[in-house]
Amino acid sequence: MEKRWYIKKQCDAESVKRLAEKLNINNYLANLLIQRGINDFEGAKNFFRPQLSDIHDPFLMKDMDKAVQRIKNAIKNNEKILVYGDYDVDGTTAVATVYLYFKNIYTSVEFYIPDRDTEGYGISIQGIDFAAKNEVSLVIALDCGIKAVEKIEYAKSKQIDFIICDHHRPGNKIPDAYAVLDPKREDCNYPYKELSGCGVGFKLIQAYSQKTGEPFKNLEKYLDLVVTSIASDIVPVTGENRILAYYGLKILNSNPRPGIEAILKYSNVIRTETGINTGNIFNRELIINDLVFLVGPRINAAGRIESARNSVKLLISENTVTAERVAEQINTFNTERRNLDTQTTQQALDMISSNEKLKNGKTTVVFNSGWHKGVIGIVASRLTETYYRPTIVLTKSNDLITGSARSVKDFDIYDAVDACSDLLEHFGGHKYAAGLSLKEENLNALQERFENVVSDTIEDHMLIPEIEIDAKLNLNDINNKFYRILKQFAPFGPNNMTPVFQTNGVIDSGYARIVGNNHLKLNVVHRDISGYPVSAIAFQQGKHLEYIKKGIPFDICYHIEENTWNNKTTIQLNIKDVKPVI
Repeated sequence: MEKRWYIKKQCDAESVKRLAEKLNINNYLANLLIQRGINDFEGAKNFFRPQLSDIHDPFLMKDMDKAVQRIKNAIKNNEKILVYGDYDVDGTTAVATVYLYFKNIYTSVEFYIPDRDTEGYGISIQGIDFAAKNEVSLVIALDCGIKAVEKIEYAKSKQIDFIICDHHRPGNKIPDAYAVLDPKREDCNYPYKELSGCGVGFKLIQAYSQKTGEPFKNLEKYLDLVVTSIASDIVPVTGENRILAYYGLKILNSNPRPGIEAILKYSNVIRTETGINTGNIFNRELIINDLVFLVGPRINAAGRIESARNSVKLLISENTVTAERVAEQINTFNTERRNLDTQTTQQALDMISSNEKLKNGKTTVVFNSGWHKGVIGIVASRLTETYYRPTIVLTKSNDLITGSARSVKDFDIYDAVDACSDLLEHFGGHKYAAGLSLKEENLNALQERFENVVSDTIEDHMLIPEIEIDAKLNLNDINNKFYRILKQFAPFGPNNMTPVFQTNGVIDSGYARIVGNNHLKLNVVHRDISGYPVSAIAFQQGKHLEYIKKGIPFDICYHIEENTWNNKTTIQLNIKDVKPVI
C-alpha cells in the first residue's frame, strides 16, 4: 500500500540554534527537543533525566482521599477486599500491582478476573454475586467500571462498596460508587489525564503509602508492572507516564520479577552465554517495544484462550519454578492464539475481497458467529493494517454480538461508535480502540450507520497510511555521539515516538541484496555528497532491489538503531519506506 510522507513543521531556526548551543548538541537534536515542547536547559534536563520526585501528588485525583480512607477502614475492621480487573494486560498488571501491595500488609485480600466469554468486559453481575457469596464488602475495580452505573447499583443492593480505578472516558453519568478514580472525569483536576489503568491503580497504592508514612522507595518494585501496562495499552509516553516508564524499564532490566523473566525465556533476549558475570540476564537492554511484542501478547493470550487468572498468577509469582510452569502454559496459549489469529484474519480478508460493498467502503464491519472472541481485537488491527480504514470485527457471545473496533491515525473511533450507541447494548474505549456489544437484529443497522457516520466525518487523507517524519537529515551527521544522545529520548511511545528521519537522493554503494524473508539489505550514501556508507535494512521491501541495483537514486525515511552481529555493534538505519527519484 502506498504511504504518504508527512514532515513535521520545523522549529524556528534561531530557537533551535540557541538550544543547540546551550546543550552542546547539533541542530537536528535541538529541533527534536523543541518539537516535544522542550525549549531550555532545565526542560532538557528533566526530559533526559526523569525524576520520580516529579510525579504528581495522588491526592490531586478526585475521590482519592475517600478511597484511601475506605481501604483503611476495611483493614481496621477486618473486611474482605476483592481486587477486580479487566482480562487484558492493563487490567491484569493493575490487579497484580494492587493485590501484591495490599496482600503484603493485609491477609483478607483476593483477586478476581471476569471470564471473557461468560461475563464479558468490565464489572459483571457474576463478579458481584461472587463477592456477595464470599462475604466481600469492598471491591477495588481496576481498568474498568467507569460506565458500570447499573452494576454499581446492584452491588449497593448487596451492601458491597466499590472503589473504581479507571482511565477510560466516562459516560454521561458517573457510577454512584464509594469512590471513582478516573483522571478523565470532567470534575477531576488531576494534572495528567493519560494514565493507564494500572497507572491509576499505582496512584492508589502511592496515596495509601503516603497516608501511612511508607517510603516511596517501597513502591518502585511495582513499576515494571506499570511500564508493561503503559506499553501494552498504547497510552501516551509523556509526562508522568514517561517517568513511570523510564524507571519501570530500569527495574525490568536490573531485577525482573520471576513471572516476566519466565515469559521472556520464550524470546531471544535471555542470555545463553555461560561463565560470564554480566549482572544482567538479558543479552541487550529491554525497551518499550519488547513489552509490546514479547511480553504483552503472551500475558493477553491467557485471557484470550482460557483464563486471565493465569496471567495474574504469573505476575504475582515469587517462586521461579511456579512462574516457569505458568509461563509455559501461557506460551502454549499464545501459540494457539497466533494460529486462531492467522486463520480468522484470512477468513475476514476473504469475506471483504468477495463483497464489493465491503471492499469499496470507507469502513470495515465483518461478523462471523464462529470466530473466537479472544482474537477479534487482533484481527481488527490486522484488517486496519491491510485496508487502512476504521474497522469493527464482530462475533457471537452468548445472546449478543460482541466486537472490537480499531481506528486509523487522527480519527476518533470512540466518537463514531458513540454515534451508533442507540443500536448498542454496551460500548467503551479510547480514541483509537473500542469494544461494543449489540443484539443480532441491530447488526445490519450498525453496519450501515457506522459507514455513514465515518463517511461523513473522516477526511480523505486519513484513509492513506502516513509516515510522520521528524526532520530531513544528512547521513554524514549520523555518528556515535548523535546516536548516544538520540537514545536518551527513550522510552518511546505515543506522543514521543522513535524519531523518523528523511534523507533524499541516496544510492547504494554496491552491495544491495535480499536477505531473509524479502528484506532489503544495503549500504546507503549520498549521491552528490562525499561520505562513508551507512548500513541499512528495509524489512519486506525487496521489491525495490531492481532499480536500486541499477544505480537509480532514491529517497528514504528511517529510524536509527543499533545492530549487533558477531559481538560487534554498529549503527544501522531501519528503513520504513523507499521512493525512487524519478
